[in-house]
Amino acid sequence: GKGIRQVTLPEAATLAGLIQEPSFRNPVRWPERAKARRNVVLKMMLDNGYISTSQYETACAAPMVIARQGIESADAPYFVDLVNERLADNFHDRDFQDTGSKIYTTLDPDLQRDAAEAISLGMREIDAMIAKRHKEGAPLEEPQVALICLDPHTGEVKALIGGKNYGVSQLNHVIAKRPSGSVFKPFVYAAALNTGLTEGATPLTASTVFDDSPQSFYFAGKTYEPVDYHHGQWFGDVTMRTAFAKSLNVPAVEVAQAAGYDAVADLAHKAGLEDIRATPAMALGAYDVTPLEIAGAYTLFANKGVMVEPRMIARIDDKSGRDIWQSEAETKRILDPRVNFLVVNLMQEVLRSGTGAGARSRGFLLPAAGKTGTAHDAWFAGFTTKLLCVVWVGLDDYQDLHLDGPKAAVPIWTEFMKRAHKHRAYRDVGQFEIPDGVVSAQVDADTGGLATSACPKTITEYYLVGTQPTQFCPLHQGGGTEVASWGEAPAPQPVTPATVLTQSTTPPAAQIPLAQNLPTPPGKPPKKPGLFEKLKSIFH
Repeated sequence: GKGIRQVTLPEAATLAGLIQEPSFRNPVRWPERAKARRNVVLKMMLDNGYISTSQYETACAAPMVIARQGIESADAPYFVDLVNERLADNFHDRDFQDTGSKIYTTLDPDLQRDAAEAISLGMREIDAMIAKRHKEGAPLEEPQVALICLDPHTGEVKALIGGKNYGVSQLNHVIAKRPSGSVFKPFVYAAALNTGLTEGATPLTASTVFDDSPQSFYFAGKTYEPVDYHHGQWFGDVTMRTAFAKSLNVPAVEVAQAAGYDAVADLAHKAGLEDIRATPAMALGAYDVTPLEIAGAYTLFANKGVMVEPRMIARIDDKSGRDIWQSEAETKRILDPRVNFLVVNLMQEVLRSGTGAGARSRGFLLPAAGKTGTAHDAWFAGFTTKLLCVVWVGLDDYQDLHLDGPKAAVPIWTEFMKRAHKHRAYRDVGQFEIPDGVVSAQVDADTGGLATSACPKTITEYYLVGTQPTQFCPLHQGGGTEVASWGEAPAPQPVTPATVLTQSTTPPAAQIPLAQNLPTPPGKPPKKPGLFEKLKSIFH
């Protein structure tokens, strides 16, 4: 934790003493062994005239101090432990060490170093915030951290850090169960948007309005009253997009109820989140998951609805260099690509204007999507078209960290992704493609109705064909006006796992309703062209 010029005499002697038996005298695990060996080195320095008696006595009396928050980036010990576990589980009948086989992993050393540096910087910020609120006499909280990065298209784990210091604790937090908080909400909203493919159901869209106010929900004979994290500030009527971006809890339960608790839980189970139960609390991430499970589940959002199982072993060669085993990506379609795009678009809003906007203010400007989470712990899971990364921060004693995802997890995620995308292999980040069967419309940001010239804030919203709004904004029009027809658009059909869809970067032009093609609301006759319009027409 310091430059070589700042190393003290006892620290230098400790380093020299480590060379003989570095594992046995590891000062993190065995400080007394390291101290005893250090004092032997100091005695030899005294005997050889390199230091004085007073220097020797002072150095011997010095306590064994190690730098806090050290991350062993080069060795990736948590990753190696997981690889060994996978080998033991999948190849228990073989002893690769005795046969001289070589195990090739998916780890990228550059990204592993980036992860270690991002965690080091991020944990300094977190420790400073905790120290600032620390009460004298109370034990100082020691937060832990986990980071996992993978290629969402292949499932290859590129970087993995399971804790702040492997020497102090070998507990791998990447595979530790913790409440997911709002990082689970994309599955709630995905189940809701999937109603657009259900024949006979009332489709829920990003423009559907929900009520953010104190409410009670009745389930299995009990009352459930969710509390929002914004401490008494209620937003009233909000669209699904706003509710998702601001991570509002009450609307999330409303969305889950409208979609069906069983439908949400079923989607989660298909994505590998097996401990999720179909209850209202599920919508707020009350059930436990691991960062590894979240990373695997989020691959479906980053991969057009197809989930890819995380993998850490690339191949195994025998001592002659011949392949004896090679891993292949295990994929499973979970979501229709059209529904998946709508969810990803909501997740992009989190970084634009929602709880993840801190990533943008910290300088990460590439196209990305993600979701924060705050329960006992802090989460952020997000991805680009190249990499997916999940960050968790929390306390081992399961107490409340009292730091939310935007403050604790987003800075680490941002620092890592900024560094990771500078490498050539991950530099070429693209936009998320809009699949066929999705249309856009200009709508009022607050009501979700079709925008009029009187709407103060309009946005481009996306819909499955046939689910787009047909009424103008009621707040800025003096009454809704129904659009007679959007044309002969085919009704959306569910995609089966065997179906192969043709992807395109933009929907067909005929499917995109532009503002100027919409009927003029009553009371507002067509505007006569002025001088500017006439000149623009002439010089077009």
